[in-house]
Amino acid sequence: MPAPHLSLLSVQECAEVHTASLRVLATVGVRVDSPRARELFSRSGGARLVDERVYLDHDLIDWALQSAPGTLKIYDRRGRLAFHLGEDRTRYGVGVTNLYYQDPESEAVTPFTRPLLAQCVRLGNALVNFDLVSTIGILHDQPPQLADLYAVLEMVANTTKPLVILISDETLFPPALDLLESLHGDLAQAPFVIPYLNPVTPLIINEGTSDKLLAAVERGLPVIYSNYGMAGMSTPIMPAGALVLLNAELLAGLALGQLARPGASMILGSLPAYFDMQSMVDFYDPRTFLINLACAEMMAYYGLPHAGTSGSGLGWGADLLEVSALWMDLLTGCLGKVGLSPFVGGALASKVFSPATAVYADEVIGMVLDFARGFAMDEASIALEEFAAGVLEGHFLSQPQTLKYFTRSRRGAAASGKQRGGESAYFHSQIFPRWGLETWQENQQPAAIEFLKRRTQKLLVEALPPEDHAELLGRGEAFISRYASSR
Repeated sequence: MPAPHLSLLSVQECAEVHTASLRVLATVGVRVDSPRARELFSRSGGARLVDERVYLDHDLIDWALQSAPGTLKIYDRRGRLAFHLGEDRTRYGVGVTNLYYQDPESEAVTPFTRPLLAQCVRLGNALVNFDLVSTIGILHDQPPQLADLYAVLEMVANTTKPLVILISDETLFPPALDLLESLHGDLAQAPFVIPYLNPVTPLIINEGTSDKLLAAVERGLPVIYSNYGMAGMSTPIMPAGALVLLNAELLAGLALGQLARPGASMILGSLPAYFDMQSMVDFYDPRTFLINLACAEMMAYYGLPHAGTSGSGLGWGADLLEVSALWMDLLTGCLGKVGLSPFVGGALASKVFSPATAVYADEVIGMVLDFARGFAMDEASIALEEFAAGVLEGHFLSQPQTLKYFTRSRRGAAASGKQRGGESAYFHSQIFPRWGLETWQENQQPAAIEFLKRRTQKLLVEALPPEDHAELLGRGEAFISRYASSR
């Protein structure tokens, strides 16, 4: 089956990036703020400490690369295998710790609240092309010292999909894991929770990040260790320099995780962006998507699971600005070696979650996956025996293959929004009708965005929580009350 793919770096170029990254770690070093983390590096025998700066030898990095597993099984909350990261296709997540919510009808922006977060998590659960749900919003209607716990509770109670959790208050990270364990049991047995961790670029492992990393891997949890670089500000402005610096940071984080627990499952990747010194806004553009692809290829070169960008955040909602970057990132990532694309749905510099963007992205992902599958080239697909009849009749409308796959495409799309049941003839949109001029005019010339708004509103209203929703909320509320009273 011919399937398209993208390749950016040669093996030699990957080796050159690796060598340059090792040189950065050995000569520039990494600032490590946590005394405990510095002690781990010091005891390793592969690092030199000067005050808070740690200089890493290539032997330590080589050991860490050999120690870390190359694949990772991720489960859903029910204990069923959801995907096998490192061995199958790109996987997608909805949400990314946004401060605000954008109403899909009015486009008004309001602070995130518990009810809105619950509704958005249920939306992510209903969108069939998303494989996981990431922390979607930061709650404004809860006490700051408890907000992250309530957010985690709403996530686990409103979806059964795997979760990527981002904890804003670093002191709440262990309690958040305790909450999840109280509701689910051993999180490491069939991991469905992946903590997301960020060092500070350039070349700083801040204390909060290292503490969360150590706490997670010591419990046997997989983690995403991902850096955010703004070319021209926190990284060199040219892609090659940005790639080397970001890669060096990831290798340093990998070494720390493996020193804490050899064999710890770590998913590495970058969110490369540019910084506009005139508007003071960070943004994705075609070159940052190239860096994303290059980072994915570096992780493939190392044999490590990867997490990258999701193309969200440029627009002011589900608009032309947003969808152009979304399309470019999702398509190139799927055709390249991107493992996870975990943060879809952000707008307005990723400060706002747009449900309409998430719904549109779900359809884009369906089309991207359909494109990436390629098409079959066997005898049954060619159906040479139907050529004569089709040519003589002047059309193929009544041929058995046409009738079979036309019916399957429509039935499969109507059932789930994506193509099931084997090879399909074409992609059928769940949002937009396929109209020509006359039908469009007969329907008062609507704008396409109105269909997206209508579909989004329908899903938000109809998306139901899992059947154990009330039970989990009750148990979780009790846990949080006990935690609050003990403080």
